[in-house]
Amino acid sequence: MASLSCHFRSTNLFNSKNVNSRKKKRFILCSAQPTQSNIKVVINGATKEIGRAAVVAVTKAKGMEVAGAVDSCHVGEDIGKVCGMEEPLEIPIINDLTLILGSISQSKAIGVVVDFTDPSSVYDNVKQATAFGMKSIVYVPRIKLDTVAALSAFCEKASMGVLVAPTLSIGSILLQQAAISASFHYSNVEIVESRDNAKDLPSADANQIAKNLSNLGQVYNKEDPSTDVLARGQVLGDGIRVHSLVLPGLPSSTTVHFSGPGEVYSIKHDITDVQCLMPGLLLAIRKVGRLKNLVYGLEKFI
Repeated sequence: MASLSCHFRSTNLFNSKNVNSRKKKRFILCSAQPTQSNIKVVINGATKEIGRAAVVAVTKAKGMEVAGAVDSCHVGEDIGKVCGMEEPLEIPIINDLTLILGSISQSKAIGVVVDFTDPSSVYDNVKQATAFGMKSIVYVPRIKLDTVAALSAFCEKASMGVLVAPTLSIGSILLQQAAISASFHYSNVEIVESRDNAKDLPSADANQIAKNLSNLGQVYNKEDPSTDVLARGQVLGDGIRVHSLVLPGLPSSTTVHFSGPGEVYSIKHDITDVQCLMPGLLLAIRKVGRLKNLVYGLEKFI
C-alpha cells in the first residue's frame, strides 16, 4: 500500500515592469510513500487465560492488531469486554475459524493465526489457515511429535511457515540454553520443578530440558546407585532425574542442578503470571511471516 503526502511551497514571481507588484503562485508537491499495514492476528482459543492475555498484548503492540477471536465460549460477546479492557474492540467471539480467515484473506493483509486450542485440533486448524494463505503459531502443550511431523511434511509441500512453540517464555528458553552450556562441564544433573497442580507431570519444560541434554551424547549420574528408589524421582533421557513438587499456590518453577567436585551449579526460572509469555508471542508474530516451512521452538528466533 502507499500513502500520498502533499505539501505547499510558495514562490514569489516579480513583474519586471512593476517591482512593487508581486504575484504569488503556490505549487503542490506530492510524493507516494510506502506504508506497511498492521499484521492481522487471529486468536484461536481467545477466552482462555493465555488467549485473553494475548488479545490485550496484541492490541497494545505496534504493527499488529486483533482481527478475530475464535472460541466455543462467550460466543457473540465482544472480546474486548471479555478480556476486561476499558473499551470494546467491536470484535465478536465466534466459533467458526474459516469465517474469519475468509474475511482476512479478502483484505490482502498479512495474517497470523495464534493457536491455543488442543492437540487434537491443531493439524486441521493449520491446514485451514494455510488454505487462506495465513501463517500459524502453535502453542499447545503436550502436542504429539507425530502431529508435529505431519505438520512439518504438510508445510514443506505448501511452502507455508508455521512455528510450533513448546514454550513462549523467553526466560525458560534462556534457562534451557544455559543448561546445555553447563552440561559440557558437569556429569551430574537433576531437575526440580514445582507446579500448583499435578496435571501432565513431568512438565513440558522438564521434558524439553531432558531431551536437549540427552542429545549431547553424555550419560548423566552414572555413579548414582539408587536407580530403583522411587523417591529419587523419574528418570528421563540419558539418566536425568526429575522431581516434581505439587502444592496449591506454588509458582511455576523449574530448577536445574548440576554438580562437580566441590561445587553445585543451579539455574532457576520462576513463572508468576501468564504475562511472561507475551514478549515471546509478539516476537513470534513478527517473525513467523518470514518462514516457508515449520520451525520447532521459539529459540530459533532469539
